[in-house]
Amino acid sequence: MERDDLIVNDSYAMAAHHSEEAGAAIRKKIWFVTALLTAITAVEVGMGVFFKRSETFTWTAIKWTFIVMTLVKAAYIVLVFMHLGDERSNMKKAILAPYILFICYLIFIAITEGFGHLDSYTTFH
Repeated sequence: MERDDLIVNDSYAMAAHHSEEAGAAIRKKIWFVTALLTAITAVEVGMGVFFKRSETFTWTAIKWTFIVMTLVKAAYIVLVFMHLGDERSNMKKAILAPYILFICYLIFIAITEGFGHLDSYTTFH
């Protein structure tokens, strides 16, 4: 029985044909992305290991640093691996605006509910 999931037509070739310079640029970009994401992750892990509620930094500053670094990694992953960085500016804004609005909403809800829980705790105790 012949498989029907294979593309036989030569116009849909699987291999991309490009010059050695283009291939070198692609490999350089892949190594840069890998190094950047590894460095950010290493800093996050190092902060988690060394700054455990230390006297040098407040725990709030450490938590916010984690949040910012995680958002930077997420944004970079979206821009590079999902090819959003290659789109036009208006397209980027149209895609990212709902996510930014949703993140702000989640932060608002977390802060509001956190203070509400604190108020109810101090009222009853």
